[in-house]
Amino acid sequence: MNLMTLLKPKGEIEYLHKEDTLRQGLERMRIYGYTALPVIDEDGCYAGSVNEGDFLWYMLTYHKCDMQELESFQIKEIIRKDWMPPVYVYATIDEMIERASNQNYVPVVDDRNVFIGIITRRDIINAFRCQQDQQANQNEGIKVQTERIMHVV
Repeated sequence: MNLMTLLKPKGEIEYLHKEDTLRQGLERMRIYGYTALPVIDEDGCYAGSVNEGDFLWYMLTYHKCDMQELESFQIKEIIRKDWMPPVYVYATIDEMIERASNQNYVPVVDDRNVFIGIITRRDIINAFRCQQDQQANQNEGIKVQTERIMHVV
């Protein structure tokens, strides 16, 4: 299975920049209905991911509940670099499955750590389901051909 066929390119998904404000990040998540988003730096490199809980804990810890106050703080202040680690474009299916078993999407980077997109857990599962259906159809076709041959003999 070619994992790159499952890639949702950076140009087709939502992501945040490290310099975005917390307010911008929260609003983007609310508008698009995501619970987590990848974050890139000024060079386009993957910087990490943030989720709703990261925003919540920051707001609770620093007593910043007003949306206007959140304009003074940047996404880079809440990034957890060890959360949702990326895979390289040449990752194996086993690496991808391992990551996808623990996170909803897997960030994909090139050799220079430039963020190129994501692969979602749902897309991996659907690809395996499709592959399984194709194999079942092939097996059914072989069975029918075998029955025809046996009928002739």
